[in-house]
Amino acid sequence: MHKKRFFNKIVWITGASSGIGEACAYLFAEEGASLILTSRSNDALNKVGKKCVALGASCKTLSYNLSNLDQIHALVDEAFACFGSIDVIFNNAGISQRALAGDTMFSVDRLIMDVNYFAPVLISKHALPKLIEQGGGTIAVTTSISGKFGFPLRSAYSASKHALYGFFETLHAEYFDKNIRVVFVCPGRVKTNISFNALKNDGQQHALLDDGQAIGISAEKAARTIVNGIYKRKPEVLVGAKELLMVYIKRFFPGLSRILIRKIKPT
Repeated sequence: MHKKRFFNKIVWITGASSGIGEACAYLFAEEGASLILTSRSNDALNKVGKKCVALGASCKTLSYNLSNLDQIHALVDEAFACFGSIDVIFNNAGISQRALAGDTMFSVDRLIMDVNYFAPVLISKHALPKLIEQGGGTIAVTTSISGKFGFPLRSAYSASKHALYGFFETLHAEYFDKNIRVVFVCPGRVKTNISFNALKNDGQQHALLDDGQAIGISAEKAARTIVNGIYKRKPEVLVGAKELLMVYIKRFFPGLSRILIRKIKPT
């Protein structure tokens, strides 16, 4: 039995139709939150929404493709109109990559940056005055251990995740006294469809489950760590298993980390 830690709280999750977003949606529902769910896939999103309702949550679904940056302000307005306010914005949606930097078409680089970086930035910029007016709020952002160091076949993906740290650490510092908190959700290997949906050099779908992804922790286990971290408003939540050691190796032994990264089998 969950403690209903999010009773009467309103949580908006992007990338909510599968993987980490879906698993977190169910856990937030069990813990008493009212939910706003966003994803590209309307059918999948509705299935998740129905399960959240069955778990006892009030739930609204807003299907949207976050690569359409021009209408994100309208999406944010619609999200806030669902319940009148939002306590937690979980910028979770993202696209990964499986291609060498020099082979990747610039249109793919740009698409990854639009969805992974510019969409969360625009959502947060438009939401910020509303959050401040209501007395504060939490902005959670899914980064990656690839946002801590470069990783083979992930040049644009890694760049987008590095950029999230720069923007949202600054936002956290600037608006801390307005009761705005940022929680970085930093996954390592989690068994989701992210590698399957990753983009190849020409923008086509990778359509394979990576070996590393296949042995990752479950999305459900990841969700328990993430939801707990968001509840506690932790600055950063590391999610994964032994691969998280690379974060500390990079921090304390940067020379060694560069050697190890060069030896990673690119999959």
